[in-house]
Amino acid sequence: MAASSSPADLSAALVLQPVAALDWLVILPVAWCIGIGAVLMMVRHRGWLHPLIAVAALAVLVGLDAALLWHVAGNGPVTMVMGRWLPPFGIAFTVDLTGALFALTAAVVALAGAVAAIDDINASGRRYGFYPFLMLLMAGVSGAFLTGDIFNLYVWFEVLLISSFGLLVLGSEREQIDGAVKYGFLNLVATTLFLIATGYLYGIFGTLNMADIARKAPGLRDTAPLVTLTGLYILAFAMKAAAFPVNFWLPASYHTPRIVVSALFAGLLTKVGIYALIRVCVMLFPFAREQLSLVIAIVAALTMLTGALGSLAQTDTRRLLGYLVISGIGAMLAGIAIGGADAIGGAIFYALHSMLVMTALYLAVGLAARLGGGFSLSTLGGLYRGHALFAALSLMLFFSVSGLPPFSGFWPKVMLVKAALDSGAGWLAGALLLTGFLTMIATGRVFLLAYWRPAPEGQAVQQAALPVTALLPLLVMTALSVLIGLFPETLLALIKTAALTLDAPSAYLNSVFPAGSAP
Repeated sequence: MAASSSPADLSAALVLQPVAALDWLVILPVAWCIGIGAVLMMVRHRGWLHPLIAVAALAVLVGLDAALLWHVAGNGPVTMVMGRWLPPFGIAFTVDLTGALFALTAAVVALAGAVAAIDDINASGRRYGFYPFLMLLMAGVSGAFLTGDIFNLYVWFEVLLISSFGLLVLGSEREQIDGAVKYGFLNLVATTLFLIATGYLYGIFGTLNMADIARKAPGLRDTAPLVTLTGLYILAFAMKAAAFPVNFWLPASYHTPRIVVSALFAGLLTKVGIYALIRVCVMLFPFAREQLSLVIAIVAALTMLTGALGSLAQTDTRRLLGYLVISGIGAMLAGIAIGGADAIGGAIFYALHSMLVMTALYLAVGLAARLGGGFSLSTLGGLYRGHALFAALSLMLFFSVSGLPPFSGFWPKVMLVKAALDSGAGWLAGALLLTGFLTMIATGRVFLLAYWRPAPEGQAVQQAALPVTALLPLLVMTALSVLIGLFPETLLALIKTAALTLDAPSAYLNSVFPAGSAP
């Protein structure tokens, strides 16, 4: 048979035009983190090099994510497909403002953690891979925020889960192994549910591309069990986010590793679960979210109150912060339950605020333990007299996590309360306000006992100046909370646009399937 002389038309399946230079920013954060992780493994016997390489690399990552945010803010959602295969055939990385904001905030948190780890992680911790695990963790976190494919989201969850196991057991102490077992079991159950739900989703839609799912879902709402599917995703992501009643693993595990690891976990891991919930419930299946809104709202209120009341019952400052992480997750769930651009914007704002402030709070209690000799409130005291600047930074963080002005926690709390009242859910607004009040009591108790009162008899506060690498991340994160609280306009504008893009995702869909392209 003679070969055909006419060339095959690949335009329906492949991207034929060159990729714009700025569009490479979509995948550079993930590729950069994996590459630097490999470099760190190659110099694993030179532990002194690890912090230098990792801090410089994470500073570059902040720059890459900032450039990506600028690109998306100016040009709308951006899509890049792997192997040039057009979606839904190829795996797509699609970045909108929500993903870009989460990715940039995560990079800032990771950079702060890497600097703090210079002082907190000893030579043994470096030798056993703290910094390579951190870069792998950031590859998973960045990939989860930037992917446009729901199975790819599962893959990046696995990547960050594997690296978080390594960070959690770093040191191999008995307490760490116990915490890792609890952390690992619940997260593996959640991952299994995620995979089951994704198989179910593929059986219904025949695609895993998020934009393709979002545009097909309205036509299947009357014939496919989409509420059941959404419920499975909510359960899986709620377990990863530590929502009630599957939240007990978090306070049982987050207090066990090195304090900088706890800080990174508090700032990053549960927020990936919240991001996934926002993406699935708001963009993919908004009608299912509406039908499940009351259930989500009840879970949100119980999560908030469980976290706030749990923090009041703690005498260990690390466990107390674990419950405050849970309480914040409830506030974010409240925004998802209410729905609408204003409430979703409040949930996004609260997540970004929590990533910064909870990381800083864990670093603060670590420094307090170093100065005062432990994490127990019964042994802490006198920190204000010996370290006034550190005490002032801690107090500002306590105000911020309580939702008081003029700090970053105030504005998302106002947005969520207003959205709850506007939707007629006064009881949910009351739960938000009560949680803030209880959080203020819990953090005020910590400040009075650990900072304001004199040191208990037999205890002495170290008077030596704190290392710059320990104090600088805390100072920067607190300054960011203050700046966001005082000048929220730019961030608010970005968040409102992000929420509108999720609520009406036509720009996201057009990025993946430009007008006139084949389905």
